Amino acid sequence: MILVTGGTGLLGSHLLFDLLKAGKEVRAIKRANSDTAMVRKVFSYYAGNPDELAAKIYWADADLMDFGAIEDAIEGVTEIYHCGAVVSFYPKDHKAMLKVNIEGTANLVNQAIENKVAKFCYVSSVATLGRAENDEVSTEETYWVPSKKNSVYGISKYGAEREVWRGMEEGLNAVIINPSVILGPGFWQDNSGLFRLVYEGLKYYTRGVNGYVDASDITKAMISLMDRNIFGQRYICSADNVSYQDFFTLIAKYLGKPAPTVNVPPSMTSMAWRVEAVRAFLTGSKPEVTREMATTTSQIYTYSSAKLCKTLDFTFRPVEESIREICNIYLSENK
Repeated sequence: MILVTGGTGLLGSHLLFDLLKAGKEVRAIKRANSDTAMVRKVFSYYAGNPDELAAKIYWADADLMDFGAIEDAIEGVTEIYHCGAVVSFYPKDHKAMLKVNIEGTANLVNQAIENKVAKFCYVSSVATLGRAENDEVSTEETYWVPSKKNSVYGISKYGAEREVWRGMEEGLNAVIINPSVILGPGFWQDNSGLFRLVYEGLKYYTRGVNGYVDASDITKAMISLMDRNIFGQRYICSADNVSYQDFFTLIAKYLGKPAPTVNVPPSMTSMAWRVEAVRAFLTGSKPEVTREMATTTSQIYTYSSAKLCKTLDFTFRPVEESIREICNIYLSENK
């Protein structure tokens, strides 16, 4: 039996699909109030029998912070794929994100060791890497450096990753994968929201650069690492490094919309998050731009997946191809 955390999310739903298509027996944990409809929706993008596949998932209500519930969910499990995490750049979520991502991962690692789980794959993030100097590309050897530029999300994932490394020291067969920005369809209000924003007429872009990767590429890499019993390592999973301007331009191209034309310099993004903070405070709503968002989108972050490609003889799907497919799905749902 394979256990998947975060199964109702973008990456988790793609992982469930690939595991079920391979004939694996899968149990997925979710919060009691979580909706599994998006899992079926993601399945429908890739298969003609989404309901049949979705019916094969054994759902278990469990919170990563509930040690007893995790203990029950892990019974009979031989492999764990830990995709579950709180992802947010909003200040009000920071405390919960740090607690769930770090302590929840520690709970799962401890239970995996106690129950002698044979294999453990942790989905971390490139946010746990240090930032390469002199415009060099970050690799697995670019180690974390404390900095005010580190997001709270990155800090939480770094803390969680340390719990997995600690588990390895205690005998857990684990591997860590560090994806860059994940591309996939369906989650138009959050993970896939950039596609919606461009469709609605996004006019602005920043000079930043980031890495991008298709969700399906990540899941294929994860499964391959586990199937080959490759443990005690971390692997960056990023298809290519693309500027925000080029990224938005590609989305606009395949959505049939005008590309953003207004460059927003760092000084303006700095002003924008401050104005938004005041507006959000006065209205009690979420800010459209936060300090972490402004900082991230103004930076140049580039990554190399050479280690993963060499280890697995892996070839990534081109980012433009991923964007084209996602745009086609978006248009089919928003005619």
